[in-house]
Amino acid sequence: MAATRPSNPLALAVLVLLAERPMHPYEMSSTLRERRKEDSIKLNYGSLYSVVESLQKRGLIEAAETVREGRRPERTVYAITESGGRVMIDWMVELLSTPKKEFTQFEAALSLAGALPPDEVIELLGQRLRNLRFQQKAIDAMFEEAKVVNLPRLFMIEAEFSAALLKAETAFVENLLADLRDGSLGGFAMWQRMHELRREGVPPEEIEAKLSAEFADDLAFGQDEST
Repeated sequence: MAATRPSNPLALAVLVLLAERPMHPYEMSSTLRERRKEDSIKLNYGSLYSVVESLQKRGLIEAAETVREGRRPERTVYAITESGGRVMIDWMVELLSTPKKEFTQFEAALSLAGALPPDEVIELLGQRLRNLRFQQKAIDAMFEEAKVVNLPRLFMIEAEFSAALLKAETAFVENLLADLRDGSLGGFAMWQRMHELRREGVPPEEIEAKLSAEFADDLAFGQDEST
């Protein structure tokens, strides 16, 4: 029976490390941190142990030996199994080749932004834009540092991807803020009116009726034009 694959990227990182050589969990953690993989993969020691245990139960890794260094407690060294090696390769192939929908928290917040008044959303997005620009300065400094030490590009490709996403998000927020501030965003007036009525204490059913009457054209987007 084929081994089941976990979904946690940290599990993939463990498999990749053990494909290099056997390690104990502390060594896995320190190696990932030395390589700055915690910038791309959520890492903490407790979750790492849970991942290791899960991989062992799935038969993807196995305990190879127990070692003791000085007065430190015994540590179990793990090695990747044959099935673990196959899963690692299949997983990498899939992730690198096949785009998948990722449900980010910012996208979720945007989809629900109408719950807040427009002025508040403008203020919050302004804060986000300032934070994004600060992050851009930090990532620019990191790239400059990489140039100084002649770090091979191979070790920076995930940072390049993050930088591209950051640049795209910054441009998106800038454009969205411009449309919000000048009121040109489609549906903006209706959104604003809805919150005015809420502040006045108008019951929800009356708000719906008023909006339907005042913004009939905005709410006709789902109707068949031929009818």
